[in-house]
Amino acid sequence: MTDDKSEMATNEKSDQDIPPDRLAINPRSPHFGGDLLSRGIGINFRGTRKHNIEEYSVSEGWVKVQAGKTMDRKGNPLLIKLNGEVEAWFEDLGDDAPKMTKGA
Repeated sequence: MTDDKSEMATNEKSDQDIPPDRLAINPRSPHFGGDLLSRGIGINFRGTRKHNIEEYSVSEGWVKVQAGKTMDRKGNPLLIKLNGEVEAWFEDLGDDAPKMTKGA
């Protein structure tokens, strides 16, 4: 019985160590994750590490990035949606952190 409990605790911890499927940095977005963003999110897009991602979706395979310095009429940055393979992980866990990929 104790093995089952320790296994469940390990599964819960690993679920907390994998970032959500979709996340945004804009507080007005329904996918905003303030507490999660404080941990630091690493993103690989098309095999390259990116630092300018505004929003991502691993399962749908897209990211949103700013279109230069262009702003919309409300003063928000204009975003471009790019399609490709996306991987996400928490940076505070180091190099061997579990990654959220489309197959996971």
